[in-house]
Amino acid sequence: MVLLLAIVAGLLAGLVWARWHKQPYRSPNLQHIWLAFVAFLPQFVVIFLPVTREIFPDWLAAVLLIASQIMLLAFAWMNRHMIGMVILLCGAALNFTVMTANSGFMPISPQTASRLIPEEVLRDFPTGSRIGAKDILLRPQDTHFEWLADRFLPPTWFPYQVAFSLGDVFIALGIFWLLAKPQSFMQFTQKGISV
Repeated sequence: MVLLLAIVAGLLAGLVWARWHKQPYRSPNLQHIWLAFVAFLPQFVVIFLPVTREIFPDWLAAVLLIASQIMLLAFAWMNRHMIGMVILLCGAALNFTVMTANSGFMPISPQTASRLIPEEVLRDFPTGSRIGAKDILLRPQDTHFEWLADRFLPPTWFPYQVAFSLGDVFIALGIFWLLAKPQSFMQFTQKGISV
């Protein structure tokens, strides 16, 4: 949800910026875009397909999620000449770090999960069990790099509640930057930084 908001906000800002400057909107010139789609496939299988989400054992789901993270990191690295992609790369690296340190899943504390799942349902999940598609329920003291876990929540008045991590925030900022200022994103060149 955080990423979707970043995409929408970035596109809107980019379109307004282009119109303000009387220029056509140009999307960022990403290299090896096919790798981003390939990186999404394991997450699609593990998270979004109900059939495979239920039948895949935890170890296989963890391997697929980590493989997806590695490919996303590779894609971001290949496009690191863009400032927005550098920000995204930092976020992806943070998520990769916390997931690999916690059995291949994104840790979420019982306290955070209680804002998302009814208490009577949450009681059925012992600590250390996979919850949802990509999360693992862990107490903060049992979590490696707990400050990188899914620990942030939108305000209670927001209609859609979802937990997100610091890495997700960086990824969202990177996506916003890429889409909001495509004509003037910073590039690292041999002569220095150009805008």
